[in-house]
Amino acid sequence: MEKINWWMRENRVSIGMTLVAAVAIAWTGIIFEQSVFRIIPLFVSLIVGLLQTKANRYACLLGGFNSLIYAAVYVSFGLYASAASALLISCPFQLVTFVRWSKHAYRHSTEFRKLTRRGWLVMVLLFAVSFVGMYMLLSVADSKHRLWDIAGTLVGFFVSVLTLLGYREYTWLILPSAFLSFGLNVSLMLEDMAQITYVIYSLHSMLCQFFQFFSVRRLYQEQQTQKGEEV
Repeated sequence: MEKINWWMRENRVSIGMTLVAAVAIAWTGIIFEQSVFRIIPLFVSLIVGLLQTKANRYACLLGGFNSLIYAAVYVSFGLYASAASALLISCPFQLVTFVRWSKHAYRHSTEFRKLTRRGWLVMVLLFAVSFVGMYMLLSVADSKHRLWDIAGTLVGFFVSVLTLLGYREYTWLILPSAFLSFGLNVSLMLEDMAQITYVIYSLHSMLCQFFQFFSVRRLYQEQQTQKGEEV
């Protein structure tokens, strides 16, 4: 019981904003008659986001299974790149990430490392080539919201790779990834106000990623300090 009380005190801000987001999603979902099927993964994501604020490795486990639901939802939106990303990238990557982070566990999280300049260069080049290729492919398929869809998908992919390998820079990319997701959901809301539930979740997600950035930074600094003491 003491551990639970301590955890709630340590995470009272994150818990508070999660409860507010949950109420807002439920209320707007009812008002604008959003499909229950499309809302279910959002509530699961709220829990994932709460865990992510502390870079908790169990966020990857829960998020991996939730990606399967998102894949089906994205298909219903006509967002084929996002659906493929959720099913073929997000789900397996998050599950494998949980396994790897558990093998290299550090407290509730994992051991982090730093990306080199060469690594950054390779990543930028791959992003550019992939973006052009996907845009041409989805233009033929007449996919909706191509720019938001492709950009969000690719940034999400690189975030998944960096997270899997334990590079702290994943938190740098996950912030623009959250912004791209927000932009995509806003564009969808302009077509259907029921999508306001996803806009609300996107705002909550950005706040969670902001907290996660500082959590990973703090954990990395702790780990470097410990390594220095061991030497």
